[in-house]
Amino acid sequence: METRILIYAPTGQDATLAAKVLAMAAINSHVCRSLAELAAQLERGAGAVLTVEEALAPGGYKLLQEHVARQPDWSDLPIILLTHRGADTPTVRQAVAGLGNLNLMERPVRTLTLITAVHATLRARHKQYQVREAARRKDEFLASLGHELRNPLAPIRTSVSLLTHMYPDAPPVARIRDMVERQVRLLTRLVDDLLDVARITSGKINLQRQQVSLAAVMNHVGELCLQAADAKRIDIAWQLPAEDVLLDADYARVVQIVANIVSNAVKFTPQGGRVAVAASCHGDELLVTVRDNGIGLDAEAIARIFRMFEQSKTVAGQFSSGLGIGLSLARRFAEMHGGSVEASSAGPGQGSEFAIRLPVLGGAAHDPALPAAAGDVDGRKLQVLVVDDNQDAADSLAALLEIDGFDAHAVYDGASAIAASAEHPPDLIILDLDLGMPGMDGYETARAIRQRPGADGILMIALTGWGQGDARRRSGEAGFDHHLVKPVELDQIVRLAGARQNREQVQAAR
Repeated sequence: METRILIYAPTGQDATLAAKVLAMAAINSHVCRSLAELAAQLERGAGAVLTVEEALAPGGYKLLQEHVARQPDWSDLPIILLTHRGADTPTVRQAVAGLGNLNLMERPVRTLTLITAVHATLRARHKQYQVREAARRKDEFLASLGHELRNPLAPIRTSVSLLTHMYPDAPPVARIRDMVERQVRLLTRLVDDLLDVARITSGKINLQRQQVSLAAVMNHVGELCLQAADAKRIDIAWQLPAEDVLLDADYARVVQIVANIVSNAVKFTPQGGRVAVAASCHGDELLVTVRDNGIGLDAEAIARIFRMFEQSKTVAGQFSSGLGIGLSLARRFAEMHGGSVEASSAGPGQGSEFAIRLPVLGGAAHDPALPAAAGDVDGRKLQVLVVDDNQDAADSLAALLEIDGFDAHAVYDGASAIAASAEHPPDLIILDLDLGMPGMDGYETARAIRQRPGADGILMIALTGWGQGDARRRSGEAGFDHHLVKPVELDQIVRLAGARQNREQVQAAR
């Protein structure tokens, strides 16, 4: 935590005298002799800035105002401004309007008054640092929570898929399977939302933009929301443009924007109600409206529903289920795309309407054909090695791959993985990054395998509960080809294996 007082008073003796006064009180300070030095020191961090009225012109005000404007949310940099006698001047009025946390002190300033003001300023600054630290710990907790929840979700989801393959025509099993799958999907979505909150507040979300088909987005949203709507006998009506629309967007985030809002409409619409989703283009803007005939919103609620962790009350006065995250995430992701999300309602009991606006890329969309996926190549089964110290997760995934046509077996630690890959080099390794052995986690295991002769041809997939950018970067550096976040769908693994197989066949044909 930086507690230095940066002093900027380039003319006269104010800087020298202020530094001496602060030194007498054992307060750390640094005198900046130029704007360039002040800018550099601000980037290093400061407890506060002490400056004088005449230093604000010509460039001092602009530098400080720009720094204040781009502060992180936790920070409110204190600025102590020593003014001339009679402080009501245009320069001072401009500073009051634009420099935020400003404390005016009219010269001449008594020594004790200055020292007292600086001590008070540093105490307030220390509170800001405490807020930053609390936010950092919260983000780390949410990330760890998501990781710990994803680990047990993986074998649960895989076991459900096994039931589907083993008992395809058993109605009692199908009912249990569908129930478990619904709950796993819900829990996975809650975990993802929690992690998105942590990433947004720490500025770690980067959009993965690509050419996105609106029709593909809406099909995906329909799949996500269908079960909840069917359970309440709610009809979702879709009205899409005759010509498909293309967006320059992050596919997963656009799906999340629309799905969060449609799911919210389903949640607050009574049994047998209606939800209408309509999309239309207006110039270079896509407008998606989601209307329902549910419980509606009053004016006060409309002002609150996009706040993080905001819980809305139902007609009966009870708080709704969920974390109060979905609408806030939808708006933040839309704004990151250069769009917006707004809500309106005629009042309680009269339904609601949400309007999503996103920039349009233009032109007709063509979905690229997915590579054919198969569990065999050249007449033999693909050899798969599953490595996870959670034996339930490893065994269930290997069993599921076996049923799908792969020759799969599991090991439970890094040393066994290295030995198995050396004895019988597999076509594919699915390796948990979080192996619990000192000095031999998934990253080290992957590096050791890649260093062996002939290992370049092995397709290596990292499987982990960590989805943050740092984990993805580290997995790439360790030699992994892909990074999947638990719980993983079998189709994702099959698709990646099929893509590698298709590329190898094309290269062989050449």
